Amino acid sequence: MRLDAIEPRRAPAIERIAPQWRLPLAQLALAWAALFALLAADWAEMAMQWWDSSTYNHILLVPAILAWLVWQRASELAELTPRAWWPGLTILAAALFVWLLGDLSGLNTATHLGVVGALQASVIAILGPRVAWALLFPLAYALFLVPVGDELVPALQMITADITIALTMASGIPAHIDGVFIDTPAGLFEVAEACSGVKFLIAMIALGTLVAHVCFSSGIRRAAFVALAIVLPIIANGIRAWGTIYIAQSQGIGFAEGFDHIVYGWLFFALVMAILLGIGWRFFDRAVDEPFIDGQALAAASFFGRFERRRPAGWRLPLAIAAMALATVLWAGQARALSADLPVESQLPEVAGWSRAQSISAYPWQPRLSGADRTVRASYRDAEGRTVDVVYALYAVQAEGREAGAFGEGALPPESEWRWLEATAAGDGASGERILALGRHRRASETWFNRGGWTGQSRLRLKLITMRDKLLFRARPTATLILSSPEQEGEDGSVTITDFRQSTMGLEDWMDRASGSL
Repeated sequence: MRLDAIEPRRAPAIERIAPQWRLPLAQLALAWAALFALLAADWAEMAMQWWDSSTYNHILLVPAILAWLVWQRASELAELTPRAWWPGLTILAAALFVWLLGDLSGLNTATHLGVVGALQASVIAILGPRVAWALLFPLAYALFLVPVGDELVPALQMITADITIALTMASGIPAHIDGVFIDTPAGLFEVAEACSGVKFLIAMIALGTLVAHVCFSSGIRRAAFVALAIVLPIIANGIRAWGTIYIAQSQGIGFAEGFDHIVYGWLFFALVMAILLGIGWRFFDRAVDEPFIDGQALAAASFFGRFERRRPAGWRLPLAIAAMALATVLWAGQARALSADLPVESQLPEVAGWSRAQSISAYPWQPRLSGADRTVRASYRDAEGRTVDVVYALYAVQAEGREAGAFGEGALPPESEWRWLEATAAGDGASGERILALGRHRRASETWFNRGGWTGQSRLRLKLITMRDKLLFRARPTATLILSSPEQEGEDGSVTITDFRQSTMGLEDWMDRASGSL
């Protein structure tokens, strides 16, 4: 065979794709520049979380992974011709609306999802559905740019505690579990937030999704590998926590904690990652040189032809994207400027059968209500000597750092000795939580919200009402009421709180009177 008859391997050189890609890529660069500029505060906030929070450090690698995923498709993308798709603006509008709702409600996950979704939508609109289909996985993988996962901490704490106590008792160590506290002969152990394993779980999901796409062709095997990437770190984290307790029984808590600090880092993550890849290795069924997409078949597919316009959109499309983003940002700015009027002063009403008393607590308790414009505190005591501490806060504005019901706000003050112990439930459907300090001081508490004629415990409902009011430019105050009762031996503080609420003859009316019936 003659050497000059051999067709050289197509290289994904810029010269090959420049003719039909040069203008669309310039348009996409303009649209992205506008989106980054207008939503720069949210991108800066996300980048700060990527850098500062160990839970999200792995996201620093995601932009490079996205670039690599696109580059792997470069030769096949050269077979395609980008064509603007104006209906893609509806996807952009949806992404910007998600951002708007998150911005108005203070829900960072929604704002971050919105800014990433805006970039994804602009790709679909400017490059068209055919190219978007070719870039489907990189576009979807971009969702890992969103720093989300801290919300899983309480659930993962309980799962880790359950695994740990099961292994501890199976290994012959007498132990007792109370919420996230495990009492053993060597001492009392707490499955703290840092021990929940959330940082490794999120990173392993991102890794497992990437490996499943790159190393597997079978959809079933991909799904099974991702499922393994979720289950394995949870089980491994429970084993790690048990190992700490097991070592402490013979070597002491000090030695066990030092050992745990060494193991519980990237060494632990590397070990779990190696186990995951080792299990999946023998089942890899995708060849290294197998293309991710078939560029020629995709270029010839008639299905996408019905969505593509033949006339170029010019610069109107990226300018429309910038205009939509600008209008959304201006809308949010106007809504954020709303501020409700508050009464001159606020007083907690009297409660039948309960009298004002001095707060008596064996250990200091101070709920966190950041950004409240007014806070009123009082303690009530009944004829039986039961005590309920009441904290009432009013907010003229719901915004970043001034949001009722935000993460870390409420009866469980962060960066204190108080720890979440368990959920509580009252007979009338109300729910609360029991917290513990220093292993012996207990409190039951309930948190209630009031806004626009609604009173309830749902943080989600409060956010939805706040969104609605801001979208309609209605300024209304928000109130937070925390009822907490210290528990003595044999007492149930949740019962005390329930009796107190029922004595108010209507908690909603009681809160309205406290806020001046605004």
